[in-house]
Amino acid sequence: MRNKVILLILAALSVGIVLLAPLSGTMDIGLRELLSDRDDSDMQKTVFWKIRVPRVLLAYLAGLGLSVCGMVFQAIFRNALATPFTLGVASGASLGTAIAMILGIPPLLGFSSTSIFAFIGALATILIVFGIARLRGSFSNTTLILTGVAISYFFSSLILLLQYLGDQHNVIKILRWIMGGLNVWGYGPCVNVFPFVAIGGLLIFFYTHHLNLLATGDDIATSRGIDVSRSRKILFLITSLVVGGIVAECGPIGFVGLMCPHIARLLVGADHRYLVPATMLFGGFFLTACDTLSGSLPIGYQLPVGILTSIMGGPFFLWLLLRRKREYAEFG
Repeated sequence: MRNKVILLILAALSVGIVLLAPLSGTMDIGLRELLSDRDDSDMQKTVFWKIRVPRVLLAYLAGLGLSVCGMVFQAIFRNALATPFTLGVASGASLGTAIAMILGIPPLLGFSSTSIFAFIGALATILIVFGIARLRGSFSNTTLILTGVAISYFFSSLILLLQYLGDQHNVIKILRWIMGGLNVWGYGPCVNVFPFVAIGGLLIFFYTHHLNLLATGDDIATSRGIDVSRSRKILFLITSLVVGGIVAECGPIGFVGLMCPHIARLLVGADHRYLVPATMLFGGFFLTACDTLSGSLPIGYQLPVGILTSIMGGPFFLWLLLRRKREYAEFG
């Protein structure tokens, strides 16, 4: 009953932030302007419906997706510090996007070239990680994590190389994108991200039982009839595609996949039947609140939300390292 009440509270907070966040910003927009028929209110309506509402929806989708993917990585690798960025998936998607920007590739088949190349980068990372694990003959957590970390550093170096070789316009464009932001005009980015977050979230819901067993250890999961290797591959593939879709539109927004699952776990416990929806709801609320705050700071412009989450995530990461309680420092 307690967990259900917490889920209802998180749902109410989510609805509240989605409804109220578009009203916040440097330009004062109230219900009077939105309901007015005067010509001088057209600008406020355009800003509200074309910029703020899509931005809030994209922030909520991105926060939901990054958070639940971080939760999955922490469960399948039984490592409290695992995130989608740990295994290089986000770096692969970022490299693909940087290549598309440098080459100036036009849209393909109606899809943004950055989105396509982000997916290619994410899939390439998956293939490399599993290829190296297959060569080693082991799909252990240690092998996958170390391989992912190495690939992440390598791809980050390639992004820096592209920035060094690119012209000033592309360098600035990539730099601003790497900061992680939600600068949108219209609902196109929301439409692009929604299928991956929705389908990925739905599939993860079907794997809650598997996640509960994987979090206890491979031996226990195998004894309960779970094909550990197969389940880990499927979950890794699902989360990688979700992260690739989000990174393509929003850039690499860090630490959301680390902080939100931990906070949700403190609220509802480690049972993934409650942890999955709690992480989704809190993740969407958290990133939307952060983006709203970044746009309300008295600095005269919108601060990229990735900067704000990184500022918050650094101390949070250190707090996790310094905690002595085993149940929050590691699984198993």
